[in-house]
Amino acid sequence: MTDETTQDAAETLPAVQLDAWVREILRCPVTGATLVPGTGPDGEPELRSTDAERPLAYPVRDGIPVLLESDAREL
Repeated sequence: MTDETTQDAAETLPAVQLDAWVREILRCPVTGATLVPGTGPDGEPELRSTDAERPLAYPVRDGIPVLLESDAREL
């Protein structure tokens, strides 16, 4: 597979695909706020905390949310 083919395949990957029941139980590990799907500045999927005082965004890598404070981005 060429680099161009790999890039084309990556561009067609779906955003965060989580079942509704999973989204309902996932919470920000720092604030306990609910998380909603979003897109980061690099175009990659992320989960965003709905906490108004300390909003954070967590990356989603290979379809798996990385809910580590050290990987979170402040909004």
